[in-house]
Amino acid sequence: MKKVLETTKKDIRQLSLSQLEAFFEEVGEKKFRARQVYEWLWKKSAHHFETMTNLSLPLRKLLAEHFEIRALTIHQKQISGDGTLKFAFQLYDGHLIEGVLIPADDRMTACVSSQVGCSLTCKFCATGYMKRMRNLTPAEIYDQVVLIRQQALQHYNLPLSNIVFMGMGEPLLNYQNVMQGIEHLTSPEGLQMAAKRIIVSTAGIAKMIKKMGDEGQKCNLALSLHAADDEKRKEIMPINESNTLEALAEALRYYYQKTKKQVTFEYIVFHHFNDTLQDAEALYRFTKHVPSKVNIIEYNPIEEADFTNTAEDKLAAFARYLEQKGVVVKVRRSRGKDIDAACGQLAVKET
Repeated sequence: MKKVLETTKKDIRQLSLSQLEAFFEEVGEKKFRARQVYEWLWKKSAHHFETMTNLSLPLRKLLAEHFEIRALTIHQKQISGDGTLKFAFQLYDGHLIEGVLIPADDRMTACVSSQVGCSLTCKFCATGYMKRMRNLTPAEIYDQVVLIRQQALQHYNLPLSNIVFMGMGEPLLNYQNVMQGIEHLTSPEGLQMAAKRIIVSTAGIAKMIKKMGDEGQKCNLALSLHAADDEKRKEIMPINESNTLEALAEALRYYYQKTKKQVTFEYIVFHHFNDTLQDAEALYRFTKHVPSKVNIIEYNPIEEADFTNTAEDKLAAFARYLEQKGVVVKVRRSRGKDIDAACGQLAVKET
């Protein structure tokens, strides 16, 4: 990890609009200057004070004396044979995280991270074998989207259409920062992206799912299920010990009661582990707790684990069983597997 010198300057993007207004009043400037700066930071995605051209040069110098903008940079970029782009982003303190741009027809989806590493140790996920170093700030979450959006325009001349929190980390264990980041992405004072095109994917933190319901979050919720049996799920996802399927079902019912929003269940079909029709029946029963759909995901191999994908005929039979029961099913094919950019493969070694 690259060493970065400590600084006494505060990251200006940690300040709310009212805090910025207080600063300008304190230094004898007009209060409306705060709104100008706020617009540069969150609507125009400025990473340098000198680009804020409607501020006087002395005022820009004053801002630079007091504050800094801890912007992400692209440390490395890889392009898959299928057009998927993977990025290693460097944070201000030298840590690296990964994000992905997934092109599909006229859709451009950004897969973003919420933490440096992860604490959940899911057995099939490369990030789960990393140590969780820290949470990302709202600005670091926002910057990933800004940079991936720029790359979508540069490479495909298409705007970013969707955002999924399926990168490194557990979003609901960084709840406040993730939701504040989403606010900057969706608000009129920010990028004005559609909240209905944002998915927050969780391994299953029941109390935080309820919190999403209580707060009426406009983004969508996905649950990485991967087994509808407590013993099996606990074997591959230790979080299930403290967040059992019963607890998750209760939280999801509460969430739906509050939001009336459909839930997506994500399910990797592993060879000789969770790929039988009995497993499909268990999944079907779990889907009945709330209006939902199922994304069946191909397993993407990682060095640390010896899981393998189920056979294609078993995957087809699994999906067909659910469809015959009336479940809405989509089989998601891997993208970016050749550059370790597919689901479950994100990890960096230089943290």
